[in-house]
Amino acid sequence: MSRRSALVVVGLSMAGVAHAGDKVQYQAAPAWVASAPGIDVTQLNDSAPVMQIFDQQHRLEAGQVWSYVETGMRMVSPQMLTQAGTLPLQWDPSKGDLIIHKLQILRGNERIDLLAKGTRFTVLQREQKLEQFALDGTLTATVALEGLRVGDVVDVAFSITRKDPALAGQMVTIAQLVPAPAKLGFGRVRLLWKDGVPLQWRSYAAGTVAPAGAPQPQPTILPGGYRELSFPLPSPKPAEMPDDAPPRFKPLPLLEASTYADWAAVSKGMAPYYATAGAIAPGSPLAGEVARIVAASKDPRVRAAMALQLVQDQVRYLFRGMDTGNYVPQKPAETWSLRYGDCKAKTLLLLALLHEMGIAAEPAVVSVQMSDLVQARLPSPAAFDHVIVRATIDGKTLWLDGTQGGSRLADLDDVPPFVTALPLRPEGATLEPLPLQPPGRPAQDIAVTLDSTPGIDFPARFTFRATYTGGMAEGLRGLRAQIDDEKLKQLIGPQINGVLGANSSFDRKLEDDPKAGTVTLSASGIAYPDWGLDRGRQRLPLDWTSNNLDFSPNRARPAWKAIPVTRGGFADMRVVKRIRLPDGGKGYTLEGQQTLPATLANLRVARSVALAEGVLTLDDRRTAGVDEVPADRIAAVRAEVARVKANPLKAVAPANQPPRWQTVQAARADNRLAPILEGYAKAIAADPDDADSYTNRAWFLERIYDHAGALADLSKAIELAPSAELLARRAGAFDRLGQEDKAIADLDAALALDQNSDDAIGLLATIKARRGALDEARALLDERIALGGDEKLGWQITLANLLGDYGKPDDALAVLEEAIAAAPGNATLLNQRCWVRGTHNLALEAALKDCTKGIELTQDNAAILDSRAMVYFRMNRLPDALTDLDAALLASPDQASSLYLRGVIAKRSKAPDADRYLAAAKMIDPLIADRFTRYGIKP
Repeated sequence: MSRRSALVVVGLSMAGVAHAGDKVQYQAAPAWVASAPGIDVTQLNDSAPVMQIFDQQHRLEAGQVWSYVETGMRMVSPQMLTQAGTLPLQWDPSKGDLIIHKLQILRGNERIDLLAKGTRFTVLQREQKLEQFALDGTLTATVALEGLRVGDVVDVAFSITRKDPALAGQMVTIAQLVPAPAKLGFGRVRLLWKDGVPLQWRSYAAGTVAPAGAPQPQPTILPGGYRELSFPLPSPKPAEMPDDAPPRFKPLPLLEASTYADWAAVSKGMAPYYATAGAIAPGSPLAGEVARIVAASKDPRVRAAMALQLVQDQVRYLFRGMDTGNYVPQKPAETWSLRYGDCKAKTLLLLALLHEMGIAAEPAVVSVQMSDLVQARLPSPAAFDHVIVRATIDGKTLWLDGTQGGSRLADLDDVPPFVTALPLRPEGATLEPLPLQPPGRPAQDIAVTLDSTPGIDFPARFTFRATYTGGMAEGLRGLRAQIDDEKLKQLIGPQINGVLGANSSFDRKLEDDPKAGTVTLSASGIAYPDWGLDRGRQRLPLDWTSNNLDFSPNRARPAWKAIPVTRGGFADMRVVKRIRLPDGGKGYTLEGQQTLPATLANLRVARSVALAEGVLTLDDRRTAGVDEVPADRIAAVRAEVARVKANPLKAVAPANQPPRWQTVQAARADNRLAPILEGYAKAIAADPDDADSYTNRAWFLERIYDHAGALADLSKAIELAPSAELLARRAGAFDRLGQEDKAIADLDAALALDQNSDDAIGLLATIKARRGALDEARALLDERIALGGDEKLGWQITLANLLGDYGKPDDALAVLEEAIAAAPGNATLLNQRCWVRGTHNLALEAALKDCTKGIELTQDNAAILDSRAMVYFRMNRLPDALTDLDAALLASPDQASSLYLRGVIAKRSKAPDADRYLAAAKMIDPLIADRFTRYGIKP
């Protein structure tokens, strides 16, 4: 049994044979085959079905299954000629034959018999599944259909036979049901078996959980003592199912037939192949391994863990399906000698080791791919594709999988996510549910430390460690030898991004710990915690569990109301995040869900949160693929999820948290930014040829208003990867530093690369206007406005702002009047008109109405409050202006125009903090004083 699907197209994997062989045979169809209707190609038009014949007939007799298939396919396009021009057929020569009955091309009134012309199939000796570590003995016979034309019909009929001695006379077959709305000229599935053979059959076309009392077809008695079942194709269109329905509820286009009476018969029939008596000879190498384990510990759990590690780590996986290998394992001594084996071989080896140590254990078959479908299947070995060990120690059941990797003592109680198992016992057994649960060690265990002690307004130095166990560790371990630093960056980058978002990393490592059975990815770097102003306080979202939680099952249809929500695929992750806060954490608090229910939707979750000694610690774990949500719990679970998502966990900064410009001033003075700059330097050293390394540091330098430093990094990034975006960004740096000529040169270069660069066009127009070429600036912007579309409004606002700033307030208001007529009630337009009037001391009462109305229309009102403060200033209502400026700075603490106007007012009232506000505004925007001078406003 291999880790591959037991359900295969047309049921060819379960066909049987009387005379197995590796040569293709050519014979007439057997007499028991019922002929399909002929095809009259002259009567076919473009609307005729592509598949004119799809006929499957299976005869089950004396332990042999004979599968006959005929297909007649119409070639409707040149592309189809390419796809169908070579015909491949696969079979297992150790268990049966491939017999060709017919190979014809139907063209008009012609019937070209290719077999009569001497056409023969070529047998390919190559194994088809080497990439999947499988040797199944399957051969492929192919034939090229020469001279095929569009409009031809290829009519081929063949049989594949199979008789597997491992089944001891039992028979199983699977056939494909083509459901509507697919179109067929003629379609059929036919079963034929001897009267008295206890054959069961089941169609899954309506879903494996079929309505009670659903009508079942009845067999017809034929002459000669045969029974016949016939199913016309296409089968009825299956009922729609919600995407999140468990697999057992979803229709499968399959018909299955089996002679097994029940699951106990399957269990009893397979059990003898896993007998271990005499499997480990005294004095043999395996006996030595047993002695070593026994000497190492008296604890049976430790011994079981050591035996499991031996099988997992010392025997590589390779499926062997030749001869009887699909069901019969190779001997333990052979497995140990070869040092490879499939799930059957590994299970038998593990059983032999455990039995030698006196530990009760038995094999159990499971399905990797079919999950909870197994319980709805007909009893047969075909329901399974994998075998593991069911051991019992101190009354506790253990499920041990020799094909996994990295299992250690800490993992011994883990339950693999196979849902259902069938123990194989000489007396027979029934299906047994697996008690799914989170594993003892997280499959992915992530620990992150963030150093935010310099201040929450700055990036944070981080360390990252992701420790993997089980299959994830095995996958990484296999890659270790071929990973260079660039590949390691590509591997670890998404892991860090998933927990921290954007980052700049260095010191990246991959470490293997064979003793613990783990592989660890680690890195250090710079991250960007997402602190943001919310309700007057800085807040940091922490709740990745609820943020990524989506539970919205649709059960509106009456037919869906009883369908539970699937458990989903297995996934298990723990994230422990530690954040070192500024000022020893003084004044920092938590809000939101500090605890979570043990089960949330179809997840198992666990959370602990602590805030002590200046460190915030969040420990979150979530495991998927363990729990299913019953239908009668869906409404309650949906409400519970909504409650959790409505109150996400956040860290809250102190109420007296200073604005960023104050923090920047203080940080520059006490050199607390040195570790961050050191981190950026290491990130650049780790990736010196990556432009992002420099643009990331440029972003930080821009945030601390080091425009000269940002300029240098942007220049290096442009050397490595020039782009219109970077050139426009560097032009902004040149402009802030008063180097207009260089800024213009960069903007011209940016527009040469991208003539539609919005940033470049906007800044170029501003510089032209500042230099007195207002008409040229306006022409640039008018050209963008003339394009219309969604961006028109933004360009109108830009033009109005430029005209107002450079002495054309009437023209600015005219532009805004036109825009407002097209979009009345737009708060941004009202704000711009208020600003133009306020800065030019025009129609102040009307300006006041515009700003007040705009404030009423939007919650994002920092800019509008700033504009209304300007109007109050012009009206000499300085207390009102200060009230609005304080409110604007509460919402947007680094709004340079608000800081500058507040400094102007403070200067006039001789307030002691006037120079501080003015300096902050100039630090943020070096051109702010010039702009206010144009408005006639000076400190």
